[in-house]
Amino acid sequence: MKEIPKYSGTLRSHSLNVPECINTATGIIIFGRKIRSVVFSTDVAIIKNINSDAVIAVYPFTPQPSISQAIINVSDAPVFVGVGGGLTSGERAVRLAWEAENQGAYGVVVNAPISPDIIESIKEHIDIPVIVTVVSEKQDVDSRISAGADILNISAAAKTPELVSFIRSKYPGIPIIATGGPTNDSIIKTIQAGANAITYTPPSNGDIFAKSMEKYRGQF
Repeated sequence: MKEIPKYSGTLRSHSLNVPECINTATGIIIFGRKIRSVVFSTDVAIIKNINSDAVIAVYPFTPQPSISQAIINVSDAPVFVGVGGGLTSGERAVRLAWEAENQGAYGVVVNAPISPDIIESIKEHIDIPVIVTVVSEKQDVDSRISAGADILNISAAAKTPELVSFIRSKYPGIPIIATGGPTNDSIIKTIQAGANAITYTPPSNGDIFAKSMEKYRGQF
């Protein structure tokens, strides 16, 4: 195979790169874009300086359109926006999904506790994929798929590869995004279990800046 030419410049040469092993995943094609790597972050500085194929913007607070708009505006990659499903549910989640589509989101992410009727209502109002979070084998995945779930977002910590394998055996054709874990081995294991795309958690802004500050201190 011929080597692929690269250009990274000087000022952007220290940008973040997702692990290359993610490229062994099949990917999921959404609106003509193949998505293999999905960065899990709401930090706009990280999002602007990483080479992931997409962004998953979910956070442990009530979803706010101003946050999703800021992330979509700064991101060079498609953004999947969290619209609730736990504390934030019902018609509010439906309205948030509708607004996310109007803002330019490529998909909406709903939390594990969401009820199938809310998924169905969201599907009636938007034309972007509904990504349903799965955290356990005990979840009623059948009803969520029947209600219109387009993609499953599997997140089960260290048990993610096992849960991916379980879901893949039951639903061979469903697109799966899954948490890859901290190492190349864990990412590859998750892909081999049946994940089409991998969610990658980057180092924090503080961790990256700490390394830069340590380098700067060494200059004096």
